[in-house]
Amino acid sequence: MKSSRTRFLRTVNVAPKPLGVCETGCMKPERMLPLQQLPDAELRPLRGVLTDIDDTLTREGAIEPAALQALQQMAAARLPVIAITGRPAGWSDPFAMDWPVAAIVAENGAVMLRRVDGTLQRDFAQDESTRAANLVRLKRCASAVLEAMPRARLARDSAGRLTDIAVDHSEFEQLGDADIDTVRALMRSHGLKASVSSIHVNGWIGEHDKWTGARWAVERALGLPFDPTQWLYVGDSTNDQLMFEHLPLSVAVANIRRFLPQLTVLPAYVTPSERGGGFAEVVQKLLQAQRQA
Repeated sequence: MKSSRTRFLRTVNVAPKPLGVCETGCMKPERMLPLQQLPDAELRPLRGVLTDIDDTLTREGAIEPAALQALQQMAAARLPVIAITGRPAGWSDPFAMDWPVAAIVAENGAVMLRRVDGTLQRDFAQDESTRAANLVRLKRCASAVLEAMPRARLARDSAGRLTDIAVDHSEFEQLGDADIDTVRALMRSHGLKASVSSIHVNGWIGEHDKWTGARWAVERALGLPFDPTQWLYVGDSTNDQLMFEHLPLSVAVANIRRFLPQLTVLPAYVTPSERGGGFAEVVQKLLQAQRQA
């Protein structure tokens, strides 16, 4: 993407509202059903899709063709897609401009990116002074992790991070489960929230997360009240569990099976295919159901 396209309209600090726990049966015992068993009647009322990015839309950091085509089909059907990711704002900027999505919420709910009149707008969940104070603590924590764990490496996309830190466990470096648990414990000992994606251990300061980011994006980017029963979430790893827990309709792409031993909350359904192919299967089923309405 040419850098001239990434122009900033304005920066806005808006704290997302807290959310309550889903009361619509999202903790039913029958979880991880095949996608084919998802009734069309449950898909017809949906207003759109919320989705993770890494290993849900992408493979090795690049969006898969099937997933990009599915995003285009959703846009053509006027069904918005909002991506919610642990990736940094700097990494997400070009995709917020180029992909047919309503918004990307980056850094686990801290930064929202969207096109406004052809320019890129960044909104923040925290004000500038809070972010500056947190940055000092985040850097101190990152140094402590690297000192305590010589094998650990910060994620290569760290230069684009504005509100969090990330340690690579599967993208370019390899950390075992015990090391991942140690990194997470060290982050928490410094007062950070910590979560594990398919590639990174992310740490941040604040009450925001993917779940609060979902409501924030729906209400601010789309101007709609957020009703969890009107949205479907697609994810692939342990850091998607909040979304699996709170949304009645959640689907995991098939590569979720790698994380089954670590999951305490399962998605409602699972696709036959992995990554972008699985996301495309969800979109095709949704569009078919809505065409038949």
